[in-house]
Order: sequence, then structure tokens, then C-alpha cells
Amino acid sequence: MADYPSDRRYTKDHEWAQPDGVRVRVGISKHAVDQLGDVTLVNVDVAVGVTLAAGKAFGTVESVKAVSDLFAPIGGKVVEINAALATSPEILNDDSYGKGWMIAIEPSDNKELDALMDGPAYAAFVAMLDH
Repeated sequence: MADYPSDRRYTKDHEWAQPDGVRVRVGISKHAVDQLGDVTLVNVDVAVGVTLAAGKAFGTVESVKAVSDLFAPIGGKVVEINAALATSPEILNDDSYGKGWMIAIEPSDNKELDALMDGPAYAAFVAMLDH
């Protein structure tokens, strides 16, 4: 079973949410990147200051195999966008948990994080998908 960082929470859509002070960084899991294949384009379709609801699409990620929507794991105001992904989407292929973060959200309700899966629960979810 793959190991997923325990300092973040995960969704069934393979996004992760990592608390970082008063904000939460958002990205996609290594499992999602592996399923997509080589990432060729990341589109973040929201601007700083926009408020997202949990589950609302905020962009897309494209690869040689597919285009996938990106969904906000929690609701809140977008406070930062990782501009490096616009010119270097391949960062996701190498570092989806570090430099490959996509947006940072100031959460409207921190309890939404508690409803997401922790690392071991996400690993079990992924293992179930792979069988």
C-alpha cells in the first residue's frame, strides 16, 4: 500500500488539503498524477479573493492521457495561486506534495478538514480502487 503524507487530508477526487497556519494549501495526490500520466498543463480558473464552496471546480489539469477537473476540498477564500504551475506544469510530475501545490485557501469552516480522509484512510481508499 502506498504511503501518503500524514500532514494533510484527502478527498475521493484525489485532492489534498494541508493546513499551513491560517490557510490551507491544496493540490492533487501522487496517485492522481500517476493515473494522469505526464502532466502537460495546469489551469487554475479562479482568482485570488474568490470564495469557493467545498466541491466546487477551481481548474483543470491536463496530461498526455486525460483532462481532469480540480475540486476545492474545503470552502473558503482563495488567498494564493501557485503561478509556477502555469509555466512549469511538470512540477506536478516530480513534486505533487511540495512545489506542486495549486492554491491556498483561507477556510470558512475548519471543521470541513475533519470530514476529509487522513493519510491511512486515503491509502485504503486508493487500494480499494486499484482492485
